[in-house]
Amino acid sequence: MAAHPFGPPSTGGIDATGTRVSLVWRAAEDDWVALGQSVGAFEDPTTGPVDTTLTGEQKLQRSTAVRDYLLRHIGVGQAGQACAGTLLPLERLLTEGARFRFDCPEPVTEVRLTLTALTDLNPAYRTVVTADAPMDPAQALFTAAASSHDLRLTASGGGPPGAVTAVAAGTGLAAVGALAFVLLRRRAGVRR
Repeated sequence: MAAHPFGPPSTGGIDATGTRVSLVWRAAEDDWVALGQSVGAFEDPTTGPVDTTLTGEQKLQRSTAVRDYLLRHIGVGQAGQACAGTLLPLERLLTEGARFRFDCPEPVTEVRLTLTALTDLNPAYRTVVTADAPMDPAQALFTAAASSHDLRLTASGGGPPGAVTAVAAGTGLAAVGALAFVLLRRRAGVRR
């Protein structure tokens, strides 16, 4: 099995809402293949027949070994306690990545993210994690030597997305401006 750790790093996106942390982990297609081979998600053509009715992605999606691997190698903790992790269905795995939910005991402000996926195959693998909301540090690099980082997150709170809030505020300002214009025109008309 050949691992390919020298290409672009794997990436992760993290977000927090209330007591929940959401994480997406994305790897290159050949890295998914290396992971799948390492846990036996694919048949070995030297030892028997290979099922060609399923794609490699489908084999990864259906593999309990892949799911177990991901949950074993990606975790979130809060104040020394593990947050309960759930791996969502591995749909569109190659394009959208593996999606996780971690439920923590307290509202999320700071968590410890541990990410060791692929570094057990080759210590040269690395993952860069960024956040949708403000995070300190703004990004974190996970390697074999630095597999855990404390991240301070500003929880999104589950409210409307920023774009919705901006449009609503802009619409409100436009309505106030239009009303002021009409009132000023009427007032000016009364003075004539």
